[in-house]
Amino acid sequence: MSVIRLTHLTDPHLYGDESERLRGVATLPALEATLAHARRREWPPDAVLVTGDLVQDDPAGYAHFRRLFGALRLPVLCLPGNHDEPAAMRRELDCAPFVVGGAVDLGLWRIVLLDSTVAGAAAGRLSAQSLAQLQSALAAVPQRHTLVCLHHHPVPMTSRWLDRVGLQNAGEFFDVVDRHRNVRGIVWGHVHQSYDAVRNGVRLLATPSTCAQFLPRSEEFAVDRLPPAYRTLELKADGSIVTEVAWIESGAGAGSKSAAWAAA
Repeated sequence: MSVIRLTHLTDPHLYGDESERLRGVATLPALEATLAHARRREWPPDAVLVTGDLVQDDPAGYAHFRRLFGALRLPVLCLPGNHDEPAAMRRELDCAPFVVGGAVDLGLWRIVLLDSTVAGAAAGRLSAQSLAQLQSALAAVPQRHTLVCLHHHPVPMTSRWLDRVGLQNAGEFFDVVDRHRNVRGIVWGHVHQSYDAVRNGVRLLATPSTCAQFLPRSEEFAVDRLPPAYRTLELKADGSIVTEVAWIESGAGAGSKSAAWAAA
C-alpha cells in the first residue's frame, strides 16, 4: 500500500423523508448521484471519508446513510457535524464497515477523525479531550504521515457570515499540529465549497457538499449554483497528497431524479 486512495464526501444533509429538499436540492438523490459518479471513476478506494452533517437535524436520515455506504463494502470513516446528533450517529453506525471518530492506520498513513461539534451551535470547537486525542494520535506514531480530519474550518474562508461559524479555537488546534512534523494534510467539510492551500508545509483542503454549495467570499449567506461534488485523495508514501475535486454534472447518475439540484 505505497499509495492510499480515499474518496472524500461531506455534508449530505439527509432526512428520513427521501424527497426532502435543502436549499432546493433533494439531498438523498444528490448523494446517490455523487456515489454513482465516484463508482465510475478509479473505484474502489482504500476507504471512504465523510466529514460531518450526515443528516439535517433528523436522525432518521442515518438509515439512508447506513444503507448506501454499507453497500460499498469499504471502510467508511466518519465524524459528526453541527447538524448531526453525535450520540445517535454513533449508535446508528455502530457496526462494520463504519468507523466514527478515533484514528485509523492505512499503509504508511494515519487518519485522525476529530469531533469539533458543540451542542446547539453552528460554530465548532475542539474540546480539551479532542485536543488530547489529537496530541496522542500524532505523538504515538511519529513515523507515520498523518491526515487530520474535522468538520469545521480552522482557517478563514474570506466569507464574513461563514467565518462566524468556523472552528472557534483554531489557535489551540494549530498549536498541537505545529508541534508534530508528521501532519501532512488537514481536511474538512462544513463550508460547502472547495479550498486548497498550504500552511507551514501542511496541505489544507475543504471539499464541496454532495448537495448545495455556498457562494465563496460572500459577505452574507448565499447559495452557489454549482452542482454536488466530492474529492479524491492519493496519499503518497513520501507524504505528498495528490487530490482532485470531481463535480457532478446535472443528469449524471441518478436516473429520473438526476436533475434534483439543477433548479436550486
